[in-house]
Amino acid sequence: MIETTPSFDIFQTETTRLDQVVFDDLEFGRVFSDHMFLMEYENGAWKRGRVEPYGPFTMSPASMVFHYGQAIFEGMKAYRQSNGEVSMFRPGMNIARFNKSAVRMCMPEIPEDLFMEALAALVKLDSDWVPGGEDSALYIRPFMIATDAFVGVRASQKYAFSIFTCPVGAYYKGPVKVKVETSFTRATPGGTGFAKAAGNYAGSLYPSQKAREEGYDQLIWTDAVEHKYIEECGTMNAMFIVDGVLISPETSDTILDGVTRNSVLIVAKDLGIPVEIRRFSVVELQESLNNNTLTEAFGVGTAATIKPMSEIGINGERYPLNNPDNWKVVPWLLRELDGIRRGSIDDRFNWNIPV
Repeated sequence: MIETTPSFDIFQTETTRLDQVVFDDLEFGRVFSDHMFLMEYENGAWKRGRVEPYGPFTMSPASMVFHYGQAIFEGMKAYRQSNGEVSMFRPGMNIARFNKSAVRMCMPEIPEDLFMEALAALVKLDSDWVPGGEDSALYIRPFMIATDAFVGVRASQKYAFSIFTCPVGAYYKGPVKVKVETSFTRATPGGTGFAKAAGNYAGSLYPSQKAREEGYDQLIWTDAVEHKYIEECGTMNAMFIVDGVLISPETSDTILDGVTRNSVLIVAKDLGIPVEIRRFSVVELQESLNNNTLTEAFGVGTAATIKPMSEIGINGERYPLNNPDNWKVVPWLLRELDGIRRGSIDDRFNWNIPV
């Protein structure tokens, strides 16, 4: 059990907004909990942070984040356990990845112990906001932005680090239709694809919008050099079941090392499911669709968890997949992972952090 310490101040709201929330009908990312954490960086050091009522903060129009894009974030979840308690799922991995993103974006790292304390204190204070329904959780969004009021291309000397939370339902309401993208690029070698930098997502919006106009929900991104190899799927990592083997594209500086991806691979190996972590080409994907050896395809991520693909588009051809209700591997992985996170299955990997 993580206990909060006096490393920061806590100012509790006098009026909760809980009674304004319909927890049985949560739209993802629209409802925000009572409190947030805020800490500023200046003169080469982090100042004392604070938990305070959720609300806006004022910034100069010249703040460097608006002009040069120094902004990173993370996404993680806390779950209502089967015994009614609340636990965060693998926050340590998110903290490490956040700091990896910070280094790449020339931003100061957050001390890991302070980061964990802030998460625990915030989730504990707003524990009544953690929903208990199926597909529901408390989504946790840490982020850092450059706040120096300066117009000039260099790293900012001031930053704001904040964490807020929101109760959420399912990110996608059903299986997704995806299109293999072979023109636009999400990330390039030597770039920021491995970091959760805000600009990565901004650059994906236009091609994603074009895909939706064609009837797809998301894109499967391919490599920037040849557009021959599968990388990510929208905001998720991509996985495929071919001839009974779970295939996951290997991570690189263009593919985000997803926490859910890592968790699914560990669970799959533990369950005895054959796993291959390797390059997976568009040609191989199309061949496996044509000869019916691809039986299941899905995306994995914190927001979406495990989301089946119902259709894959490749070079103008659309390949419908079998009804996910009849799949074998994905439901098995989802039951196991969800059971671990919610405490109905033994947490044999020690992933849950109670608050």
